[in-house]
Amino acid sequence: MRRPSSLADRLFWPIVAGGAASLWFGPKALGIAGLVALALVVHRLGRGGRFRRRVRALARRHRETLALRRRQESYVDPYGNEILDGWLRERRYFAERTVLPRLEAEGYGDLIEPRWDEILDIVEAASLSVAPPDEAEDLPEDGIAYERYCAALLEQAGWEARTTKAAGDQGADVVAERDGMRLVVQCKRYAKPVGNGAVQEVVAARSYWGADRAAVVSNAGFTPAARKLAAATDVLLLHHDALAALDRPLPKRSPGRRQS
Repeated sequence: MRRPSSLADRLFWPIVAGGAASLWFGPKALGIAGLVALALVVHRLGRGGRFRRRVRALARRHRETLALRRRQESYVDPYGNEILDGWLRERRYFAERTVLPRLEAEGYGDLIEPRWDEILDIVEAASLSVAPPDEAEDLPEDGIAYERYCAALLEQAGWEARTTKAAGDQGADVVAERDGMRLVVQCKRYAKPVGNGAVQEVVAARSYWGADRAAVVSNAGFTPAARKLAAATDVLLLHHDALAALDRPLPKRSPGRRQS
């Protein structure tokens, strides 16, 4: 990547040209060169502000998704501590994959490393700028009602969804179909992160129901063990807010995965 020109680089030729022109045209030419140099200085000094505004614009464009991902990737542990490890990884991923390429393409590459913490702070602020939904009234308190709630969200997204019977569901609380694809879902209304037991159950349900995809949905996040197992078995881990985003066909299971 070409090194961005410094302020001295930008001022060199206007000063040289102005000095040479003053020999022919007098002090007026030197004054014009001085004004050009002053404009370059002002422009350069304002570059940091333009950099911040550009990062803010990029983050604000995705603020609703960032707010959703912050809720999905955070949870409160049994000791009352807010665990943000998953969100911090997501925040860095967004900055590296969405913000940095645009900044580099627009000539701000030299500011990325010295202002990396500032970029992350701006992304954090964007994620907090959207008020979270008030779930106290809408979110069902018991597990059966939560299953119906998740099925209704899938129906709103265009799926034909039904809850299964409590007995004999083989790990699937909801079975949904759309565009020839079948999705089985485990729904967990918990006060703590969901463990890998739910992932194991929904993997079995995927085989039993002949489903194309499997997901575990929760209001409380997932443990690292659950995330690791889900990645290995191609299971989706979702916050119930994300069900509304399933209005597009899901990709088929990754090729080369071991079938359950």
